[in-house]
Amino acid sequence: MDKIKFGTDGWKALIAKDYTLSNVSKVAYATALWLTKRYKNPSAVVGYDCRFGGEMFMEAVAKIFASKGIRVYIPEHFVATPMVSLGIVKLKAHCGIMLSASNSPAEFNGYKLKGSFGGPMLEKDVRDVENLISDDYEIDLELLNWNLLLEQGTIQYIDLESIYIKHIRDSFDIDKIARSGLNFAFDAMYGSGQNVFKKLLPGIKMFHCEVNPTFMGIPPDPQHINLFELSEFIWNNKKIDCAFAISGDGDRLALYDHEGNYIDSHHIMLLLIHYLAHYKHLHGKVVTSFSSTSKIEKLCLQYGIKVERVKLGFKDITKIMISEDVLVGGEESGGITVGSHIPERDGIWMGLMIWQWIVETGKSVRELLEEVYQITGKFAFERSFIDVNKQTKNKIMEKCKSKDLTAFGNYRVNRIEDLDGYKFFFNETAWFMIRPSGSEPIIRTYAEAETIEEAKEILAVGTEVILKIE
Repeated sequence: MDKIKFGTDGWKALIAKDYTLSNVSKVAYATALWLTKRYKNPSAVVGYDCRFGGEMFMEAVAKIFASKGIRVYIPEHFVATPMVSLGIVKLKAHCGIMLSASNSPAEFNGYKLKGSFGGPMLEKDVRDVENLISDDYEIDLELLNWNLLLEQGTIQYIDLESIYIKHIRDSFDIDKIARSGLNFAFDAMYGSGQNVFKKLLPGIKMFHCEVNPTFMGIPPDPQHINLFELSEFIWNNKKIDCAFAISGDGDRLALYDHEGNYIDSHHIMLLLIHYLAHYKHLHGKVVTSFSSTSKIEKLCLQYGIKVERVKLGFKDITKIMISEDVLVGGEESGGITVGSHIPERDGIWMGLMIWQWIVETGKSVRELLEEVYQITGKFAFERSFIDVNKQTKNKIMEKCKSKDLTAFGNYRVNRIEDLDGYKFFFNETAWFMIRPSGSEPIIRTYAEAETIEEAKEILAVGTEVILKIE
C-alpha cells in the first residue's frame, strides 16, 4: 500500500484491505515511539466504536503501547470520540487514540490522534507521528500476553462512558429536560453514542440505538439523505418537539424541528452563538472553518464578536481553543463545540445544549431560528463532490489559482477568497466554493444562497463549469 498518511480527521482505510492488524500496529508503534520520546512515564486513552473488529484493533494498540512502558486506559465496550477526549483530560493522560472512521461507510475504519488537552492532536505532532511510521517495527503481538499486562496494571479498564455521563449530569439539568413535557427524539445511527440517552433520558424516542456494524448500508453521517426514518417519523407523528442525530462516533450532529425539517451544522452554529451571546451573555471569539456559512460574520457583528476562519479540519479550531477565549468552534461537516466544554467535536453535548435552551425558553427550535434570521436573513447551503483523476484535479485547481474563473453561468464573481480551496463570492448572500480532497480523487463543491433552489442552481452551474476545464 501507499505510505500511511493522516488527513483532516486521522488515518482512514478500507477494513481488511489497508486497515489491517499489521498496518494499525505500525501506526500504534509510531505513536508509542512519539509518546516515549515526548513524555516521561507516558499514559494514553484508547477507545473504539461499533465498527467491525474494533475491540481487536484496540487490544493491538493497547498491547503495543504497554510493551513500550506506556500506561494504557481502555473502555470495557465501544465509546464515542468525545468520551475518549474527555477521558484524557479527567485521567490526565498524555495522548488519546480513537479507532473510528466517524461518519464514513461501514467498510472503513480509522485511527484518530488526540492531544493531552482533550481534542484533535495538533498538526505538527500528527506529522511527527506520521514520520515515525515504518514497515520496520519490532513488536510481535502474539508474544504479548493480554492477561499478564492487565495483571501488571499496565493496561487498565476505565468506564469512559460513565465519566462522560457524570460530566453531562454536572453540566445540564437533565431532570428539568425530562420533566419538561416536551417530546424529544434521538438517532444514534447505530453508532457508539447509542447508550447515553438510555441512561440519561430513557423516556425519549430513540432510533438505531443498537449495535449493527453494517449501519444497515447507510453511512453514519448525519446528513438529511441518511436520516429518512427519523424525519419521516417526526413528520407522521406530529408530536416530536425536536430531535437530533449524531455520527457513528458521536462527534457530529444535525437537528430536526417539530415538522421534520432538517437543520444543518451552519444553522446549529448560529443557534449556539445566539444562545450563548444573547441569552447567556457570554463572550469569546468564534472560530469556524473556511466552508461554513458567511452568516456567522453577520450574526457575530451584531454581538461584537470576532470571527476567525481556519482551514478545514477540527485540529485548527482546537489549536486556537487551547490558547484563546473561544465562545463557539465549529465546522461545516457537523463538528461543533463550545468554550465551556473540551476542545473537541461533540454531537451529544451540542444537541443537549439546544434541548436545554428550548426547555428554558419554552420556544421551539423554529422560533429560535427565526430570531437568528431576523439578524442574518434566511439562507440555504448545499454541497457535493465530483469524481476526477489526479491530472484533472490538478488542472481544475490551477485554473482556480489563475483567477481566470470570473463567472459561473449567469453568476458573476465579485471577489475570491483562497484560505483553503477557492470561494467565489457573487454578492454578500451567494457564493460557490471549490476544494480538492487531500486523500481522494475528488473535488468538493459547496454553495450558499438565500434559497435552497438557488444554492442547488449554483452548485449545478459550478459543476458544469468545472467539468469543462481542460
